[in-house]
Amino acid sequence: MGPPKSGRSISQQAFDEMVKENIDDLGMDPSEALQDAIETLTLQGVDLSGIVTCVPGEGSVKDNPVIQSLDRLKQLNSDSTDRIGDQNDVDEVIVLLDKLADLCSIEGSGNAAIAMKNGGLELVCSVCLKLRGGSDRGLVSAFETIASLLHDVQSSETFQKNGGPKMVMAILNDGAQNMKILNGGFSVVASAATGNEIVKESFMDLKIDELMIQILRTHGKGCIHSLYDAIQALLTPDDNRVVASQVYGYARRFAKIGIAEALVDLLKEGLSSPSLVSATMTLKAVAVNDEICRSIAASGGVDAVLRCIGDSGEQGNKIVARACCSLLSKLAGSDTNKSAIIEKGGMDRIIKLSARFFDDPSVLQEVMSIICVLSLRSPDNAARAIEAGAGDLAIQAMQRHPGAHQMQKSACMMIRNLVARNPENRTLLLNNGIEKIIRKAKENHTSCKDAATDALRDLGLDNYNL
Repeated sequence: MGPPKSGRSISQQAFDEMVKENIDDLGMDPSEALQDAIETLTLQGVDLSGIVTCVPGEGSVKDNPVIQSLDRLKQLNSDSTDRIGDQNDVDEVIVLLDKLADLCSIEGSGNAAIAMKNGGLELVCSVCLKLRGGSDRGLVSAFETIASLLHDVQSSETFQKNGGPKMVMAILNDGAQNMKILNGGFSVVASAATGNEIVKESFMDLKIDELMIQILRTHGKGCIHSLYDAIQALLTPDDNRVVASQVYGYARRFAKIGIAEALVDLLKEGLSSPSLVSATMTLKAVAVNDEICRSIAASGGVDAVLRCIGDSGEQGNKIVARACCSLLSKLAGSDTNKSAIIEKGGMDRIIKLSARFFDDPSVLQEVMSIICVLSLRSPDNAARAIEAGAGDLAIQAMQRHPGAHQMQKSACMMIRNLVARNPENRTLLLNNGIEKIIRKAKENHTSCKDAATDALRDLGLDNYNL
């Protein structure tokens, strides 16, 4: 979801009149008149999103399929009753909603902005309320359409002002046994909460966390992928308009009602669970402090993650490997968990995983991040990492993947922690040529400069700034 647009806006009528003036007053042909209007307004900083730009004579705004769908929906929704007409009308509404969702999901089409500018979100929310309790299929289509319209902060603000959170929560509570309604509803929550702190707060005020844990416990083995997306959206501090986000408090609320334990139970199912990656990423979002990280471990989370890491290597599943390594890195932030991970053979297991996926720098990057965290302020763990092969991993991976800038950065950060309190590790790595490799990363990648400089300094080199 993009940042709020700062440009001035223009109405469809004003835009059409400008094009017409170009034709009538300046003698431009229709295509030239349209292009001139677009360029002039763009140079003036006018926001043209949501404007239907068509060449006069080759169609009108009314011919736009988004506008046509909205116009017909308005007709079917115009009845003063609290329900959509008869079954034939409901069937037509579903067709229109599905068409609108498809149109607004076309990337780069601008259709979602056109629908928003013409009252599409308010209309579909109204339709959704009239379908409530009468057509589950219609509600699924309405949710899909709303999610496709929520493409930026302005649209999520409109959703908020039109009572969207309260409406969605009411329908989710009604349809807590219908998997399709749940998936659709939580897709809306994820889209609306992304980048909007106020919407996050509204859903939390409506106790969505309690509903989510209830559904997880009831449908834990079901494929409600959007539920995990919604939790992650609620717990991500991604609204740059606020100075201090409340999401860390929300994470603590989720943890308090047992979300961590429910997610760990899914991890224990291993690679057979269709929700494994989603649950792993969600658990990482919940693990915001030492207490929660330790509670995850106490619930068997470290054992489950290490088992999944081993299985992902055996089955060659890179997606699971990356997700589980990323979670383990977060859990390792707790000193108590560091010891548990080492004692359970975690260091050897992730080194083994790196050998299995040595051709994939994205997996290697995650492995190095874990070793980096495990070695932080821990000379014993740094020594154990070297014994397990972390030094060889850094040297070989950096040589094998010179263009993988993020992996190169992670390697530099890992090396720093391996040598900061272990002089013997410095000698070993320097004798194996690590200085030249780090300097090459520093030279080739701007993003590696600081991490490489720190690594060279902690290796004991005087000219680390060069």
